[in-house]
Amino acid sequence: MKHQGSCHCGAVKFEVDADLKEGITCNCSICNRKGTILAFVPDSAFRLISGSDSLTDYQFGKKSIHHTFCKVCGVTAFASGKMPTGEPIKAINLRCVEDLVLDEIKTQFFDGKSIQI
Repeated sequence: MKHQGSCHCGAVKFEVDADLKEGITCNCSICNRKGTILAFVPDSAFRLISGSDSLTDYQFGKKSIHHTFCKVCGVTAFASGKMPTGEPIKAINLRCVEDLVLDEIKTQFFDGKSIQI
């Protein structure tokens, strides 16, 4: 299923082709502060429609995840990284997907606080 998403101001817009029925909440230092609900999809299922010039990249720790956010409104609509196999992935912030009812999303907790990234 194709979904549309964006940051708060609309400068960053994306499309993702995935069945977004489940998400992950994480207690790592950045996810906990941002309150994201993430769904991981292959890079090939994601398309940035607009806003590449509005994205700012933040990395920390091992610098393996690109925590991009809109430099206009500050919202993180997605992040980029790689699976342990090396496959590129996107972590979609489900709170930024327009047609989802978050109360219907099944969430799973991930203890990111206990790992070093």
